Order: sequence, then C-alpha cells, then structure tokens
Amino acid sequence: MSLPRLVVFDLDDTLLDHKAAERAALADVHGLHAEHLGHHDLAHLQATYHACNVPLWRDFGAGRITSADLKRLRSERLLAELACDTLAPEAFSRDYLARYAAHWRWADGARAAFHAVADVFPVGVLTNGFSAQQRGKLDKLPEIADRAAFVVISEEVGVMKPDPALFDHVRRLAGDVLGEPVGASDLLYVGDSYHSDVLGGTGAGWPVAWLHGDPERAPDGVFCFSDWDELLARLGLGTPG
Repeated sequence: MSLPRLVVFDLDDTLLDHKAAERAALADVHGLHAEHLGHHDLAHLQATYHACNVPLWRDFGAGRITSADLKRLRSERLLAELACDTLAPEAFSRDYLARYAAHWRWADGARAAFHAVADVFPVGVLTNGFSAQQRGKLDKLPEIADRAAFVVISEEVGVMKPDPALFDHVRRLAGDVLGEPVGASDLLYVGDSYHSDVLGGTGAGWPVAWLHGDPERAPDGVFCFSDWDELLARLGLGTPG
C-alpha cells in the first residue's frame, strides 16, 4: 500500500464504539422497562435487537423501505419477537435512542490514532446513517469534525455504502481539498465493515484499511489491522502518545 494523499475514516465501530453504545443502551432500557422486558435475559434482548435491525438497514440501503419505516419497524419487530405487547414500540424507540446517545464514546485507541493521522495527512469522514444522529455524534465529539476537511453522511447524499457512487462523491470532495482531481488510488478508506467499507471501497477502486479484518477474506488492495499502531506504522507514522 503506497502512502495516500488523503485518508477517509468511517465513524461507527471505527472512530466511535457503536457496538458498546448499543449494548449499553439496551441494558439501560432493559432496566428501565423491567416490568415489560425483565423476564428476558439481557443477552437475548441484545441479540434479538441486532437480528431485527441489521436486515432493515440492508432494506433501507437498497431503497425497499424509508428511514421512517426503519425507525418504526425495528422496535415493532423486536417487541413482536419478544412477545411483548405491554410496551409501546414508540416508547421503546424513544428511550433506546436517548440512552444510545448517552453512551457515544471514542473506540479504544481511535482518538490518538485519528489525531496522529490528521497531523500529517488531510482527513475526511464518510459514514452511513441518519443525518441528525450522525451529526449528534460529531457534536458530542467535536474533535472529529474540527480536524476533518469534510464529513459525508449517506442520508445527506441519498446513497449508502457500499454503493460506489458514494465513494466517487467523496473522491471529488477530496480533489477539492487537494486542489486538483485525484484518483481512487490516491486515497485510503479506514473502516470496520466488510460489506459497507471493504466491498464499498474496493468496488470504487480505493485502497482500504480494514479494522479487525480477516486477511483470508480481504480482497486485493486491503490492509488488515487489529491495533491502531499497525495502521500508523503502515502510514509511516510513529506510535501516538
């Protein structure tokens, strides 16, 4: 992997620990609504929520449902799977989203590594998700947007990763930052998701750094790393302080 001219980061489960925030929020709601959900093991609640949520995001990305459908259906389907008819889906959704926001944090090691990269390379952010929620995360952790030359959120563009059109949009923004058109090989995308980040980035011709990636599944042009220091070393940077 040659050195990039600009590095673009994914947000959820790359810079931010989305999974931990999701688990903690579900634990909070499990306790808050113990009279409705307490007879279900917390691990079962968390697994069921994930099983309901992920396919809906795939349907949303494919244009089969709207954002309003997704927000409504994930609570309805979760409570139906749990055979819980005493808690309103709207109440579950409201409380879950409030607690999810309360647990937004940097992922382990990501803050120091992000700043180390941004000290040397121009950086940007590309994330799937709802605009209001993703902007809320950036407001809570303002260092990210302060260092980034641009932030691209899928809902604001109208297309989601892994669609190559979204990466092409970002490549054009990178050209504006660098003052001249750039090719996909001039950039590096750093993300954790095989479906969204690895397939999306390589499908658009980008080199990709895959956090916690599996080298046996990695397509050509993908660098797998499990520790942020490995990425910094690959970029010719020292260990963050």
